Amino acid sequence: MILAHIANFATTSAHSMAMFFEGDAQVGFSPTELWAHMGGLAKAVVIILFIMSIWSLAVIIDRALYFSAARKQSREFAPKVAGALKEGRLDEAIKVADRSKKSHLAEVVTSGLTEFRSFGSGGAITDDQIESAKRALERSEAIVHAKLKKGLGSLATIGSVAPFIGLFGTVVGILNAFQTIAAMKTSSLAAIAGGISEALVTTAFGLLVAIPAVMCFNYFTNKLEAFDVEMDNSSSELVDYFIKQAHR
Repeated sequence: MILAHIANFATTSAHSMAMFFEGDAQVGFSPTELWAHMGGLAKAVVIILFIMSIWSLAVIIDRALYFSAARKQSREFAPKVAGALKEGRLDEAIKVADRSKKSHLAEVVTSGLTEFRSFGSGGAITDDQIESAKRALERSEAIVHAKLKKGLGSLATIGSVAPFIGLFGTVVGILNAFQTIAAMKTSSLAAIAGGISEALVTTAFGLLVAIPAVMCFNYFTNKLEAFDVEMDNSSSELVDYFIKQAHR
């Protein structure tokens, strides 16, 4: 009895596979053939996901280059400006900061030093002068943070939305498969291959777009937090420097 069931199952499976491969002449599985047999909604889903993937890739490349340049110039800037300030050469420290255009630390420090110097180099350093420089540092930190964060919101949106767009394509593909079954009054694999392929392609594409976006968003967010800590520390050290100069 068991052997009879197994033989019957094997015969049915072979028959279904034969029908599938016969239908394969009509529904192929290369990218161009899949695209040709997709419905309008499935094509729209793929186009949207493709645009999101290009956008995501552009943001990733832009942030990677920007963060790399900021890190490199900041490492070169920090010891130079520290040495200039230690020797009391405020103008030299500002010049060093001006030469590091892409450094997040240089932009913040330049703002504080410029505001501090605007009160004039002569006379005693007042509390108002220090407070003014401190406010300039805080404003500059907020501006630099916004520059560093540029585009990360897009990565977060793409990473969270792309799987759902792919899932929408999956639902559409499954519906098409059921419509084909109802129209042809058959449940053979060949008859529903087109609808199933739409479902699988859009799901896979959605995940392919979302996974790198989420991973890079988390990576850049961690980098941004580290940059924020560095800017906070630099601002605090600069304020401490101003206070020490005031009490000389």
